[in-house]
Amino acid sequence: MDDKKVLHFVPSEAPSSGRSKNGYLFQEMELRDEEEGEFREGKNGHQSSSSPTSDCSHTFENQSELNISDCDDSGYGLLNTSRKYVKLMNFQEEVRAHRDLDGFLAQASILLDEKAASLDEVLRRMLQHVANDGQASCNMDDVISGIFTDAGGQGANVHLLTETIQGVTATATGVRYQQSWLCVLCTVKSLQRRCVCITRLERPQNWGVNCAEVRYVILILAPPRTKSTKTAIELGRTFATMFSDISFRQKLLATKTQEEFKQELMSQRQQLSLAVKKLASDSEELQLHSKKPLKFTDFLRAGRGIYEDLSRRLPHYVSDFTDGMWGSNRSWLKYTTTAIFLYIAILLPAIAFGSLNDESTRGEIDVQKTIIGQSIGGVIYSLFAGAPLVIPLTTAPLAIFISVIRGICDDYDLDFPAFYACTGLWNSLFLILAGVFNVSLFMKLFRRSIEEIFAMFIAIAFIGDAVKGTVKIFHKYYHAPELVVGNGTVEELEYLVQVVQNITNQTHLSLPAQLILCTRERPILCLLLMLGTLWLGYALFLIKRSPFLHAKVREVVSDCALPISVVVFSFIGSYLFIDIELPVFNFYKGPMFNVASFSKLSPMNAVSALGLGFLLAMLIFVDQNIVSSLTNAPENKLLKGTAYHWDLILTGCINIMMSMLGLPWMHAAIPHSTLHVRQLAVVEQRVEGGHLYETIVSVKETRLTALAANVFIGLSVFLLPVPLQWIPKPVLYGLFLYIALTSLEGNQMFDRMALLLKEQTSYPPTHYIRRVPQRKVHYFTTLQMAQLTILCAFGMYPLPYMKMIFPLLIILLIPIRNFILPRVIDAKYLDIMDAQHM
Repeated sequence: MDDKKVLHFVPSEAPSSGRSKNGYLFQEMELRDEEEGEFREGKNGHQSSSSPTSDCSHTFENQSELNISDCDDSGYGLLNTSRKYVKLMNFQEEVRAHRDLDGFLAQASILLDEKAASLDEVLRRMLQHVANDGQASCNMDDVISGIFTDAGGQGANVHLLTETIQGVTATATGVRYQQSWLCVLCTVKSLQRRCVCITRLERPQNWGVNCAEVRYVILILAPPRTKSTKTAIELGRTFATMFSDISFRQKLLATKTQEEFKQELMSQRQQLSLAVKKLASDSEELQLHSKKPLKFTDFLRAGRGIYEDLSRRLPHYVSDFTDGMWGSNRSWLKYTTTAIFLYIAILLPAIAFGSLNDESTRGEIDVQKTIIGQSIGGVIYSLFAGAPLVIPLTTAPLAIFISVIRGICDDYDLDFPAFYACTGLWNSLFLILAGVFNVSLFMKLFRRSIEEIFAMFIAIAFIGDAVKGTVKIFHKYYHAPELVVGNGTVEELEYLVQVVQNITNQTHLSLPAQLILCTRERPILCLLLMLGTLWLGYALFLIKRSPFLHAKVREVVSDCALPISVVVFSFIGSYLFIDIELPVFNFYKGPMFNVASFSKLSPMNAVSALGLGFLLAMLIFVDQNIVSSLTNAPENKLLKGTAYHWDLILTGCINIMMSMLGLPWMHAAIPHSTLHVRQLAVVEQRVEGGHLYETIVSVKETRLTALAANVFIGLSVFLLPVPLQWIPKPVLYGLFLYIALTSLEGNQMFDRMALLLKEQTSYPPTHYIRRVPQRKVHYFTTLQMAQLTILCAFGMYPLPYMKMIFPLLIILLIPIRNFILPRVIDAKYLDIMDAQHM
């Protein structure tokens, strides 16, 4: 095994609680001959000697806890130690590294050729120097007690450093310490800002094991409550990374003055900041976020993208059905819970959008046809798609498009089924041509920020649909009394009063209160059912993060959160409050298919549908590819490859069938697709800087869950109208809210919007917080919010014709991101904020 150079984060003990932190900060390098003489700690040494792995980015924590309550006079006690690997500071990308050094150079506290011999005396001289420079005013004894933890009995005088960083080199037999420098960390409650002091000793000092020839001491003082990127450890990383270079330490030995010392610090900063060009590791041409420029010839190679998609995906086709079915990696329970989740998450929106289509088309496309179309299209897609985790649905924009076509047919006296079919056929033609000529390559121009704006818009659209539905219920029932007898509405009541007034010639007439039934309990119950569905579903979804029940039980309950919530509140609304009539979707028993008769259209009418078909194709093209990109995002760790061109052609073929049979169109939908990935993912939780993160370890890439869900959705036609009508509309609205809320997890735009409402000390140590100035982060978030506002203004405007230009607005986000935003924010910062969490 080759030797590897690392930085060591040494044990730490706090004086009050006895706790300490300790770990390693290391980077793979060749061992230098100059350090061959440094102390080697073998496997039987005082510290743990397990060799760190070659991956220098992962973390291993080391904490120490000293129990001296039972110590006797012999000095016996207990010391608990744990270790932590800490990343080297990346001077090329992390802006905080440069700010840390600039802050130190602005008011440098440097001691050269210090003659003190003991560590205690050196640290006191350093604290005195910091106080004389006016950097901090605090009690020296309190700081010293924070730097050291005394061990042993009352008669012992053994000092243990509370928290340090020290360099080590990993070898096959243990770790070899860099003993020429030591970084000491301390958190001081009375401090208002961070302080750094660097001391170069006149001669190397022997301060015990692993510190046998110390020449440099870096003292880091920091207040306890500060931003995650300004803690003592983060500041220590900056200077520890610089001092880990032996050639830099040799240059510092040659300096005579503080100015020369600072010049060497700046030179080392410049050397560490040199950009290193990375070779691209992915040779595939279709990478949506690849920086490889597009060429016109890429679009002339007809069928090339389809060939590459099939070559990439066909070898995995059999495994799409067999993975997780047999062997030690069997996942039947996860597949079952995921299929149940998809069944509810797909069926209920299909009912909602089917009801909307039923109202806008006056029964031409109803709930029954929407469910049938979803089942047929979903089964075909799950069997033949290159990305089986993507879920196709009919969506709200498609429902709006259908209502526009119905309006055009009414205005020009056209046959709706025939004109609908013509529009759909033109749309499918454009989609198939786009797949053949590799038009999906344009999605390389879409960045993560654009995709997240689109995802935020969809989440807001779901919330808007739920709110609008609830407001309609309140408008209809909250202020509208009805007669006790019959089903009289408020209009009928007013008409009856007017007739009686005319007969009796009385100007004022009042009816007995017993004849009037107040209906305000209906909207109130609807509101409670909607919020209850959201509350129970989200509470069960979060149970996986709680300590209750067994881990496997928590996972199953979390996966089934939505079905449980829908069933519970459907039972409450339809059975426990059976006396209160709740709004449900309409159902008419009619033919399942309505085959279009093109003879009812003139050739001119058929050609006129071309424009609508093109706009519809743009909508489906953008939605399909953005959803596929979000589903195949790097953080989801999907391994079987993508098939953007093939899936686009498959969507076009499915919509040909939908158009001919009078069924609603469909395309890849968000957030269902990303939620499908989360349901099939193996997730682990990790803590960084006090913040909890969930990271996807692997995903079961299977076709079975979507296939089973869509088959059962098709069988649900036989559950119409009962028992599906037992699901009240408010429960559907609660489902919309649940889907919108859960889809926001992992959305970096939403996380950055939340930063605007948080204090800086609670900022998570994400990659963009570490590498981008805070003001730039907020600028970028504000600009994204402005773009989102414009999308919402057009996408939710009451006029349907305004909503038809929505796909054009999404495409306009490309030049805004690639040409306008770089004039406001540096391109390197934009690229960092568009990257995945690292």
